[in-house]
Amino acid sequence: MRAGRTDPPRSLFAGLTPGSARNLADTLREERVGGVLLLAGTVAALLWANLWPAAYETVSETVVGPAALHLDLTLAQWASDGLLAIFFFVVGLELVRELTVGELRRPATAVTPIVAAVGGMLVPAALYLAVNLPAGRGTPHGWAVPTATDIAFAVSVFALVGRGLPAALRAFLLTLAVVDDLLAIIVIGTVYTEHVLPWPLIGSVGAVALFAVLLRRGIVTGWLLVPLGFAAWALLHASGVHATIAAVALGLAVPASPAATRRALRLTEEPEDSLAERWEHAWRPWSAGLAVPLFALFAAGVTISGKALAEAAGDPVAQGVAVGLVVGKPLGILGATWLVARFTRATLAPGIRWGDVLAVGAVGGIGFTVSLLVAELAFGPDSPHEEHAVLAILVASLTAAVIGGILLRVRGRHHLSLSESS
Repeated sequence: MRAGRTDPPRSLFAGLTPGSARNLADTLREERVGGVLLLAGTVAALLWANLWPAAYETVSETVVGPAALHLDLTLAQWASDGLLAIFFFVVGLELVRELTVGELRRPATAVTPIVAAVGGMLVPAALYLAVNLPAGRGTPHGWAVPTATDIAFAVSVFALVGRGLPAALRAFLLTLAVVDDLLAIIVIGTVYTEHVLPWPLIGSVGAVALFAVLLRRGIVTGWLLVPLGFAAWALLHASGVHATIAAVALGLAVPASPAATRRALRLTEEPEDSLAERWEHAWRPWSAGLAVPLFALFAAGVTISGKALAEAAGDPVAQGVAVGLVVGKPLGILGATWLVARFTRATLAPGIRWGDVLAVGAVGGIGFTVSLLVAELAFGPDSPHEEHAVLAILVASLTAAVIGGILLRVRGRHHLSLSESS
């Protein structure tokens, strides 16, 4: 080493280089990684809540935020109302893309996954009510808990065991899950909203409208749009409507076709990807790597003991949730798809068989993220039903993942054998 020259000390935890940051973001966009991180957050929540319950409760109930703006929320509420808004913003981007240039833009191809999603909602809700209405201590208000499908987990299972399955089946699962999320958003906004203050609601709608106008005029600077999006979220939260719906509305306002993007950004030629695709690409790592795992960390922390499991097993709420997810989801998805094929001219996509639809229906029973959110809204954090519902969601989602994974693996081998013999 030359005299008078010193090399800069190496930091043990140095910042990422631009190339490393891109690689990390690309990794977080992978379907398997998102599911693994969600599972890691769930396991961490269970360990923390059972090994150090006092610390878990203290941290979860710590209040942060200004009371004057109605934002004095606990950390658990910030996770469900705040961080989960990132997840729903990405859902909104997926929805507007599917509605504009994807499978949902053509009625002929959209009808089957839409009806399948509706069936996958109605049958679990009916089974839940069948368990809870006759029961003396049943709680019918939680009927929507087993109606949701977790996109991250469901697609992760498909990615892990989906070798040999036709690409059309993955498109069917994705479209079904997107429609499922849309239905869940409608339920959250209508069923689980009790008191609405009109002026904050009007202000939130105005903020979303201004957000859309600015995008159409080519104004895409983050220093303006991010505060405006936060204002829409905060105003909707103050109105009494669940604030994540604002995030969905903001996602739906983004131009989702190359032509609309060209007009908005005043480009001379149509870009290869739309603004919705660009933003989905940019925000998905934040959703998969931060928002959803942290939500799971604060939502899935329930005490697991022999007594807790026995109490949950005897609660009609937990029974209805478990039956709805494990049995109702595959029956609803398969039955609704069969009805579409039976009474219309719609047919399954080339290469898809009824056994494949059953396997997708079983995976649809993984109702994690949105089911946990609906359970919190339906029962409240201080209700024993909420803890029992969380336990049922965890057990039922794991059961659905195992059953669905096995069925998908069997179907994948079947398709491989057919392709090798042909």
